[in-house]
Amino acid sequence: MNLFADIRNLVLGALNDMVAAGTLPGGLDTTAVAVEPPRDAAHGDMATNAAMVLAKPAGMAPRAIADALVARLSADPRVIGAQVAGPGFINISLAHTVWQGIIGAALAENTDFGRSNIGAGAKVMVEFVSANPTGPMHVGHVRGAVVGDALSRLLSFAGWNVTREYYINDAGSQVDVLARSAFERYREANGLEPEIREGLYPGDYLVPVGEALKAKYGDSLLDKGEEVWLADIREFATHLMMEEIRSDLALLGVKMDVFSSEKALYGTGKIEAAIQALRDMGLIYEGTLEPPKGKTLEDWEPRMQTLFRSTAHGDDVDRPVMKSDGSWTYFAPDIAYHYDKVQRGFDELIDIFGADHGGYVKRMKAAVSALSSGRVPLDIKLVQLVKLYKNGEPFKMSKRAGTFVTLRDVVEQAGAGVTRFMMLTRKNDVALDFDFDKVLEQSKDNPVFYVQYANARINSVIRKAREAGLPSDDATLRAADHAILSHPAELQMAKKLAEWPRVVEIAAKSNEPHRVAFYLYELASEFHGLWNKGNDDTSLRFIQDGNAATSAAKIALVRATGVVIAAGLGILGVDPVEEMR
Repeated sequence: MNLFADIRNLVLGALNDMVAAGTLPGGLDTTAVAVEPPRDAAHGDMATNAAMVLAKPAGMAPRAIADALVARLSADPRVIGAQVAGPGFINISLAHTVWQGIIGAALAENTDFGRSNIGAGAKVMVEFVSANPTGPMHVGHVRGAVVGDALSRLLSFAGWNVTREYYINDAGSQVDVLARSAFERYREANGLEPEIREGLYPGDYLVPVGEALKAKYGDSLLDKGEEVWLADIREFATHLMMEEIRSDLALLGVKMDVFSSEKALYGTGKIEAAIQALRDMGLIYEGTLEPPKGKTLEDWEPRMQTLFRSTAHGDDVDRPVMKSDGSWTYFAPDIAYHYDKVQRGFDELIDIFGADHGGYVKRMKAAVSALSSGRVPLDIKLVQLVKLYKNGEPFKMSKRAGTFVTLRDVVEQAGAGVTRFMMLTRKNDVALDFDFDKVLEQSKDNPVFYVQYANARINSVIRKAREAGLPSDDATLRAADHAILSHPAELQMAKKLAEWPRVVEIAAKSNEPHRVAFYLYELASEFHGLWNKGNDDTSLRFIQDGNAATSAAKIALVRATGVVIAAGLGILGVDPVEEMR
């Protein structure tokens, strides 16, 4: 049940009636007609912009449309008031029974309350994490992993057919560096002093890799040149690192559907096929580029290169796909990988990138636009940095990793649920401070505690009701007389529950899972506020001694709140806490 969608349908029906009556011209595009909460709650329960967005195409004054629309809306039994505000906005007030009905709907649908079919089964691929397989995942990967996984859960909840994919960057020079670093640990495992020279990976995480290499090869590689062992150790070490990355992801509650290898694009004709597809469209040419911004002609040597005419699809400049020496640029395999995504039949593509990949946004969108003939949209979400603090100081790097704080460090300190929730308390393109002391403190300022505390309080009410012999199962609570819930604070709680389906749809359409975390905090605030009011006003307490009918209605409201919290936490990938310790 989506009450906002229901009232929007009421508005659209009234507009259609006006067209049929000749009050409004036909053929109007009503896509932009919205129904949403008013900016000021004192103005009503909902507001619509219908008259404002239709006035110009209808050739009418907004007020004229609004007055006619108000008359029709007022005839609906759910509407107890409709007024024109300002130049033509319409504020709508709904009957108490409408809000009270939300409670029964939530209990009937349980954690499916708010589930949507707006995705209509469209196939969407969410590519995220895609960390180089050169070591354990670090704190920056944590945020990208959480955003990608929560977005995948959100889109599934809203009706999309989601595939989670990890792109293994196993074809670049970084995996050669990994192999050389692992070889030094192999030497160490054989009793020699490792030479961790500048440019190699210094972390202790490669010590087990060296020991595994010794177990496989003994000392047979010690006197061999790099040309003998580099390829084998590269594959061996990459495999072990990917096993560790899978383990790290599992620790965070993230499971990928597909792992794609960059290396698999080389020597298979896939890169060549993607570039040829662009060439066939007239989008590949030989040419030179203008000097980059900030470079003078004296500092810039123009070279003939093979270029993708990405400016034809919205980019700022054309992009090289092949260097003057005939080797592929880094962009070429990325084009091939996204061409593969398009060929696999996805309707939408989403990439979760680190903030340092901002320069790739326009060129990747241009490539996908060209390769799909504009059919497949690509949304790229950039995830900003995370700054870690503990005891008021920046959290130090991991000894095991050598240069950074690992995902495992963070999860072991804070827990997977807390980590996931906190990573979604800011929009992905805003930097995030993660203070271990604050994320574990029990206060209103800690969003995850505040939401989990609300859930624990809800469970305590249900337990007490059960112990008192009062209704506590959903079927009985659904049948309770919810009309008893007439206090403004109780109605406000129901109104907040009614926003949940709308939040799901808005968050899914905008690919913004942080909206779910924001909403859960607001919902928890409403619930704690209602709880606290019961301390002063006994009529608002959830269990009313000697009055089973009133208790059942109030417990139903509590349980409906718990249903929504559980659904929201499920999207975030966080397990609800039933009891605070």
